[in-house]
Amino acid sequence: MPTAAIIGTGARAGGRLLSSAEIDARLGKAAGWLQGASGVTSRPVAAQGECQESLALDAARRALADAGTPVEDIDLLLFASAVGRQPIPATAALLKRELGLSSSAFPAFDVNATCLSAVAAMDIAALYISAGRARNVLIVASEIATRALPWQDDPATAALFGDGAAAFVMSAEAPHSLRVRDVALETWSDGYDFCALPAGGTRYDFHTDREAFERNAFFRMDGHALFKLTRAKVPAFITRLLDRAGWKQGEVDLVIPHQASPLALEHMIRKCGFSRDQVVSTVETTGNLVAASIPMTLDTARREGRVRPGSRILLIGTSAGVSIGGATLEA
Repeated sequence: MPTAAIIGTGARAGGRLLSSAEIDARLGKAAGWLQGASGVTSRPVAAQGECQESLALDAARRALADAGTPVEDIDLLLFASAVGRQPIPATAALLKRELGLSSSAFPAFDVNATCLSAVAAMDIAALYISAGRARNVLIVASEIATRALPWQDDPATAALFGDGAAAFVMSAEAPHSLRVRDVALETWSDGYDFCALPAGGTRYDFHTDREAFERNAFFRMDGHALFKLTRAKVPAFITRLLDRAGWKQGEVDLVIPHQASPLALEHMIRKCGFSRDQVVSTVETTGNLVAASIPMTLDTARREGRVRPGSRILLIGTSAGVSIGGATLEA
């Protein structure tokens, strides 16, 4: 059976950089307050004329160009994000149309594991490729995460997020690719309520209870409870994932984490025993890009020359639900 590999990556951040100092002024806070509370100095946000799908298309085209794969050779498209353009239809169908692939019959559908959506899509793509059901899979994650944020009630949480998109092409293993050794996800649903955007689905009916819908149309997070749960689960998860790859922790060359927050990354470094030079950290200037976070960080590491032939790479992150996920890659 063919072995799946990442053969190209691409990313596109929102076109405007919003500094914490600018938000301090907007909120009437002292200079430096928000950076001290969140650890984020700036984050990209969608500029005028940009939208979720425009960022997604830019990232997709960059990944295809990097892979050297004509768009016509794609035979599965997965849109992997926490919040899509609208509930129905799947955003993947729109991207397929905008890429000029409407006349092709291959499937295009959405994958939602919140911040781990791209990792979950990687797992699905690897299964399709190994089963011979797809040759070239395009995975796109795009988030406009700076909407529906609790600036009034919890500005330190609101300050963590940015807008951006990232994509990668997966195919059978090829020279100069990143071979996918293993992908794993676990869900610990006692944390279901720790991160939520309650409105927008079937829970609250806009037409019969507009006040409840509007009240719940803001993201909320219990950071303490989330931190406590992930602290208890992540180290053992990493051990299991590395065991499945046959790796020892000291054999990992590079760690690509979900850029949840500066505090979360610092804790992972301390708790899991990785050195700072192993861990790719961008969160201070990108914020949390939700599902686009891991693939954009991987693209950044590649373009900075940190992914070298023979590198062993660990992708790792958490998401609402609460899920823990990761993958092992070999360059």
